[in-house]
Amino acid sequence: MEAVGVFGGASPSLVSASSTVRSSTERSRFLSCSSSYNSTLKLRITSLSALSSSSHLFSYSQPCPLRRKSAKRHIFLPHLVASMEQVEETYIMVKPDGVQRGLVGEIISRFEKKGFKLIGLKLFQCPQDLAEEHYIDLKAKSFYPKLIDYITSGPVVCMAWEGIGVVASARKLIGSTNPLQAEPGTIRGDLAVQTGRNVVHGSDSPENGKREIALWFGEGEICEWTPAQAPWLRE
Repeated sequence: MEAVGVFGGASPSLVSASSTVRSSTERSRFLSCSSSYNSTLKLRITSLSALSSSSHLFSYSQPCPLRRKSAKRHIFLPHLVASMEQVEETYIMVKPDGVQRGLVGEIISRFEKKGFKLIGLKLFQCPQDLAEEHYIDLKAKSFYPKLIDYITSGPVVCMAWEGIGVVASARKLIGSTNPLQAEPGTIRGDLAVQTGRNVVHGSDSPENGKREIALWFGEGEICEWTPAQAPWLRE
């Protein structure tokens, strides 16, 4: 079937009906595909819009090297170290020679100036059995009997101190066992001259610190308190 079409002043042209129908069908298919494509495109755009506008996907220019980067939160290493460190306790004892020589105040002052917290203090006459228990690790040593006689020969001052790294720091404050090898500025380096009269004892480990405090102090003799200067000593 054919139809005659006349457009303006142009000569008549023959248009096939089947061509017209076919063109219509293709146009419908094109519109349908176009509509489907638009819907898919809108869906993708909607999905992308969920991304942050600061995403690099939407950045079409290279970042300026002079632009100041936004501040990021970082962990300051000393704070991390401080948070990992544990508060320790140590047992410090002014031996009979230190008490007889009037050095108790001097020794306490050194620990106070360092910033450690005193949580236990007493003047005490050490009995034989307690001295033997305290120095039990040295029982096989030849000087053990003389050591026991020395510690029990007069009153001692028992102290419990608390602080971060207090055990190692106290050992440095006290100095070497032999006063002649102790550095100037340490308690033994400044105040003692002989190993057998070395003025002061200090725990050699956190574990021994706890053991010795429990050995020399009874229930209720350890005081828990907060010094007013604490914020100026620790973060």
